[in-house]
Amino acid sequence: MTSSKQSMNLEAAARLIEEGAASMELARLERLGSNTAAAQRESFDVIVIGGGQAGLSVGYHLRRAGVRFVILDANERIGDTWRKRWDSLRLFTPAKLDSLVGMRFPAPRNYFPTKDEMADYLEAYAARFRLPVRGGARVERLFKRGTRFVVQSSAVELEAEQVVVAMANYQRARVPAFAHALSAETVQMHSNEYRNLAQLQPGGVLIAGAGNSGAELAMETSRGGHPTWVAGRDTGHIPFRPESFLGRNLLAPLVLRFVFHRLLTVRTPLGRKARPKMIARGTPLIRVKPKDLDAAAIQRVPRVVGVRNGQPLLEDGRALDVANVIWCSGFRPGFDWIDLPVFSEDGELLHHGGIVESQPGLYFVGLNFLYAMSSSMIHGVSRDAARIVKAIEARLGLAASSHLATFSAKPCRSNLRIS
Repeated sequence: MTSSKQSMNLEAAARLIEEGAASMELARLERLGSNTAAAQRESFDVIVIGGGQAGLSVGYHLRRAGVRFVILDANERIGDTWRKRWDSLRLFTPAKLDSLVGMRFPAPRNYFPTKDEMADYLEAYAARFRLPVRGGARVERLFKRGTRFVVQSSAVELEAEQVVVAMANYQRARVPAFAHALSAETVQMHSNEYRNLAQLQPGGVLIAGAGNSGAELAMETSRGGHPTWVAGRDTGHIPFRPESFLGRNLLAPLVLRFVFHRLLTVRTPLGRKARPKMIARGTPLIRVKPKDLDAAAIQRVPRVVGVRNGQPLLEDGRALDVANVIWCSGFRPGFDWIDLPVFSEDGELLHHGGIVESQPGLYFVGLNFLYAMSSSMIHGVSRDAARIVKAIEARLGLAASSHLATFSAKPCRSNLRIS
C-alpha cells in the first residue's frame, strides 16, 4: 500500500471516528434534553391560571378539598395587578364587602381600601392558607394532549385533568388603531399606564371613555389644574353615594348584596335580560356622579372616532386641541393563548356559568357577569369559585355529582372576543 493511500485511509478513519463520536454526543444530548424536558413536565389534578382574587378564591376551596393543584400568575408578586394601577385609586366597595372567603379584610367595615392595601391583603391571604402560587409564570398556550390539558409557559410544561382560567376580561389594553395618528407632541397613554399627574404635560386632557375609570381620572386631572374633557356615551350612575351614611348602611348592601348578587343572575329572567346590556355598556358610575363632573367644569363630549390634523376627532365633527389623551377605552380579554375550540365563529367565549361544556374539565372564574352582576367583584367571585370547585370535585370523584350546580339558563355567550 503506497504512503498516499495509507494517508487517505487514515484520514477517512479519522473522519469516521469523529462522525461516530459526534453522533454519540448528539444522542447523549438528545437523551439529556429528553430527560430535562420530562423533569420540567409536571402533573397536577388542577391548574389554576391567574393569581388574583379569582384564582386565590379557587385555590382556597381546592385546598379545603385536598386537591393537588398549582396557581400560575404572570406577576412576580401576588397583588401586583392592583399595585400597578394609578396611585390614587381606592376600591369602590367598603372593606366589609372586600373580604375573600375565610379571611376578613383588616380594616374598619366602612373604610374604602387603597389599591395597595388590597394588593397586600391578597398577598397575606395566599400566605395564610399556604396557596401554591408561582409568580412570573406567564402562560403562553393552553391545549389538549389526549385527554389531559397542557399548559405551556416559557420555562415549564404542566399537565392536568382540569384547568380553571381565573382571570378577568381586562387583560390587554384596548386602544383604537387611529391613536398612532395623533400628533407626536400629544402625550397619550392607556389608563393602565397612568399612575399620576406627573406623567402629563401642561394643557388640556381628553379622557376617552366615560366609565368609572374615566370619571375618576377626569376628576383627578381637573383638580390638578388641567382643562378636562370626557368623551363617550353615558353609562348611567348609581343614584347614591356609597360613602354616605345611607349608602354605607342601606343602599350599598341592597344594591351590591341583593340586586347585583342575587337578583341579576343567569338564573333569573331579569338577570338574563340585563346581562347583554350590562356587558356592552359597562358598570354604572359608582363614586363620581354626573353633577360632580359638572361642578368640576369637566366637559362631556361625544366619543372619539378618529384623528384630524393630529388632533382627536369627535363623533360630532369637532377636533379637540388637547395636550394629553388618556385612553379609558377598556380592555380585550387576551385569551388568544387558549388553543381549544371554545369560541364561537365570531370569537365569543361560550360557557355555562363558567363551565365550558364542550371541553369537560375547563372552567372560568372572574369574568364580567359570569354568573351574576357581582361575578367580577370581590364579594361575588368567592361564590363562583365555590361553585366551580364543587364541579371539579364531582369530576374527580371527591364529591357527589349532585353538588354540581345546575342552571336553568341557556349556555352563555360571554361577549369576550379573541384579540
